[in-house]
Amino acid sequence: MGNMITEALSMGWMAMALLVGILIYFQVSITDPAAKKRATFKTFIGIIAAFLLFFAIANYKNNFYGENRLLPFSLVMITATSFVMAMYFTNLGALLKIGGVMFFVAAFLSGYGNWLPQVEGGFPPKEEKLDFSAMTPQQLADEGEKIIFGGIGKSTVQGEIGKGQCPLCHGFQKGFLSERAPNLFGIPERAEKERLTDPRYHKGEPDKRDTVEKESCPGCGTGTTVQEYIAESHSCPNCYVVAGFGLKGSNDRESQMPKIHKPPISLSLPELAAVDTWLYVREGKEPPSYEEIIKTYEKFIPEADRPKQQEDKPAGPASVLLADGSEPVDQIFAKAQCMVCHTIPGIPGALGTQGPKLEEGTNAPNRIKDPAYKGTAHSTPEYIMESVVSPSTYVVKGFPDNLMPKVFGQKLSAGALKKIVDYLSQVKAGAPPPKIS
Repeated sequence: MGNMITEALSMGWMAMALLVGILIYFQVSITDPAAKKRATFKTFIGIIAAFLLFFAIANYKNNFYGENRLLPFSLVMITATSFVMAMYFTNLGALLKIGGVMFFVAAFLSGYGNWLPQVEGGFPPKEEKLDFSAMTPQQLADEGEKIIFGGIGKSTVQGEIGKGQCPLCHGFQKGFLSERAPNLFGIPERAEKERLTDPRYHKGEPDKRDTVEKESCPGCGTGTTVQEYIAESHSCPNCYVVAGFGLKGSNDRESQMPKIHKPPISLSLPELAAVDTWLYVREGKEPPSYEEIIKTYEKFIPEADRPKQQEDKPAGPASVLLADGSEPVDQIFAKAQCMVCHTIPGIPGALGTQGPKLEEGTNAPNRIKDPAYKGTAHSTPEYIMESVVSPSTYVVKGFPDNLMPKVFGQKLSAGALKKIVDYLSQVKAGAPPPKIS
């Protein structure tokens, strides 16, 4: 600031010396007293304007290249100088006033920009690489909780969803709503005492199963330990279906759960080991070692079917989106697992029967007219949006309430929701489905 003032003063004194010389010249050369008075007044105005101008220029230079945030002050001074000079140079008055207005607008915009929070640029933080095999059981469990729920400590909050997407169907705490799939509270003990001993499981005798799949892979057999049961249930959900949680109409012979190592979830074996470790640790039980868990998955997932091992990075925060809207609509439906419960014409694999068939171009207008409808939608797109973000507003007859998660308003971006709405609005009964985009 001191250098700025010194620089301004040096330039200002030079200008004022010139103007004082002009003032003396006016005093000598002008004989008319009235004209001499006007010349003297205008010369003093010129001296003030010159000082303001040079001070403003010095201040502007300092603020433009410096680190402080007083740039608007410089522009205000230049604005004042422009109007003062308009009084002095009357023949250029209009032009100077226009310039003053422009500087005033620039000062306002600059001031508003400086008022906004400033973000310091820099290099992005160094990406952390994970080595699951080197982690302690607690560290591995923490990573598992992040994969399931998106963050440590999020397991107690219903609706938190991470990369694994497990909470879309499963409850994990005692008393949590879990109507689409079994509640996994206490699963290590329940797997030993209930699942493996269930006659329908046919431990060691996969050929006796009546499910749509007998084994996770030819010759895999069945699980014989708690960890093998958990690994088998992830790799082959159709091999054993807990009573009451089968696909609607399948008589518990087919599961609505996707294979976790397959798209769209595609958890790697180390990630699955982290998830399983959390299932034990959160119960206060000692988990199998990382190597032991990996071996159980290698038993049920052939090498050719294992997700390609990529660099493992920390799981995203709980607020991470299931879909950001850049994906084609069929991938958005897959990432949100809509096909698990719904039949959606035109979407490959969307043959679920737990929820209504989504021919919303036909259904939505009729449901809005239903006397039982208590929502606020007045058009097909509004109804679809409402049914996605607030599914309990109107429950289609013949289907249970609370089956559909209520988290999609937070877990799908506005762009993803728009693609869903646009697609389903075009799906009409008896008509060809729209093109996927």
